[in-house]
Amino acid sequence: MSTTCVHPLPLEDAFRLADTAGYDGVEVMVTRDEATQDPVTLTALSERYGLPILSIHAPVLLLTHFVWGRDPRVKLEKSAALAAQVGADTVVVHPPFRWQAGYSEDFLGIVRELGTVTGLQIAVENMFPWKIGGRGVKAYSPGWDPTLMDCPAVTLDFSHCSLSGQDSLAMATALGGRLRHVHLCDGSGSQGEGRVFDEHLLPGHGAEPVAEVLQLLAAADWTGAVVAEINTRTARTEATRLALLRETLAFARLHTAAATTSDGR
Repeated sequence: MSTTCVHPLPLEDAFRLADTAGYDGVEVMVTRDEATQDPVTLTALSERYGLPILSIHAPVLLLTHFVWGRDPRVKLEKSAALAAQVGADTVVVHPPFRWQAGYSEDFLGIVRELGTVTGLQIAVENMFPWKIGGRGVKAYSPGWDPTLMDCPAVTLDFSHCSLSGQDSLAMATALGGRLRHVHLCDGSGSQGEGRVFDEHLLPGHGAEPVAEVLQLLAAADWTGAVVAEINTRTARTEATRLALLRETLAFARLHTAAATTSDGR
């Protein structure tokens, strides 16, 4: 479960609720909350709740622009160092913004080099085109679609697929072995269909072929991580939020169950 699932609750609540809901591990989004940046705090929470930290999401959002300074390469390197310190094997990173000159030009080389040096998977996440005032804006460089990038590891986000008008099953198939990480959620439609927001719906509550992708990965004995990244901000009570988290987990476990042959083996 990503710690973003319970935003804006404190970090410890994310671990506590992930444990209560029955998740197997946690992805930590690095934010302005210093606890998300501190390996000692994170390790203590991991041990307290018996949940390994599977991945670190680098602070690449506009809201985290000043976390760990303004140099995006330094942010990524510090994310990798944090992942190594807490025992995670994956760092999730977004493609650079176009205005991050220098970094955007060197991004793919930095990702490959950092992965080689650290032994971590630096998994580039698929994003979506931006529209401002109804006009398309090139926000990302080299782009928002990692299927077109020379990067060894990719994170597939279903909500981002939906908003960009991409078929997530086609993306998963095209990526093949480069698909190493999944953000489990859903989306109801694309910008071309009038959608504006990145929805992060519960899986099965949107239009993406989420179940089919999970079944594809299970049949291939895939060894990556499926991490819930749903929006529960409308939940007014903890019981409601837990119900959403448990439904998402049940969906994941149902569709990642080992594939069987026609005779049941």
